[in-house]
Amino acid sequence: MRSIQVEKVRDAVRDMCIEANYSLSPDMRCVFEKACQEEKSPLGRQILNQLSENLEIAKKDEIPICQDTGMAVVFLEVGQEVHFEGGSLEEAVQEGIRLGYTEGYLRKSVVGDPVLRVNTGDNTPGVLYYEIVPGDRVTIQVAPKGFGSENMSRVFMLKPADGLEGVKNAILTAVKDAGPNACPPMVVGVGVGGTFEKCALMAKKALLRTTGEHSEIEWVSNLEKEVLQELNQTGIGPGGLGGTTTVLAVHVNTYPTHIAGLPVAVNICCHVNRHAKREL
Repeated sequence: MRSIQVEKVRDAVRDMCIEANYSLSPDMRCVFEKACQEEKSPLGRQILNQLSENLEIAKKDEIPICQDTGMAVVFLEVGQEVHFEGGSLEEAVQEGIRLGYTEGYLRKSVVGDPVLRVNTGDNTPGVLYYEIVPGDRVTIQVAPKGFGSENMSRVFMLKPADGLEGVKNAILTAVKDAGPNACPPMVVGVGVGGTFEKCALMAKKALLRTTGEHSEIEWVSNLEKEVLQELNQTGIGPGGLGGTTTVLAVHVNTYPTHIAGLPVAVNICCHVNRHAKREL
């Protein structure tokens, strides 16, 4: 059994909230630079170059990449041989979010009640997910999620007879309907299977995959590549103003499902697809 002080979790979450909002992750930077080189539209290239300049300024001056610094989504993979000491793990994570957003001068976007809508003032609470895994390590991933793209996300409860073509059409429909509202070029996370809530969680987690890496399942990998190609032929383009770079990556996660259903979730993210990762 390995003991970890919860303050270490708090500090890691604080640092990741700031890091993810100030600078693009290495995998996203790589695919973004590639898009700048390959975009065929002059206006599209101009927009991508402006976005690239914004990224450089944010990193250099240590300011947010975007004014919408998101609602903090935190994934924790906790080794079953880990014992936490020094207080509540949940409270430590929320405190890390609070510190990250206050010390990092990040916009506070969370309201305490979805109807009464009074701002909590420190961007808490965040959304937390726990997974118990073998071992004595803790992996933490922080993904601040802006709502320009989050609002464009969809869940489709398809019939089994809709099959692979139905899954493909659901993804295409969600992204086409999003158009310029999701701040393209986008990263598209997809969950197929499970239940209503499981497919949505898979879609969210798919955004954390190293950008451009494809599934090890052949039909899923083929679907990712095919949909990416078709979406980049829609002409939506950077900023929604036309071009050949509408989507930077499509990541699909799957899970077994019921004989009577075919749930599909599409979680869309803007061009920065913010995420940071730590292991304790």
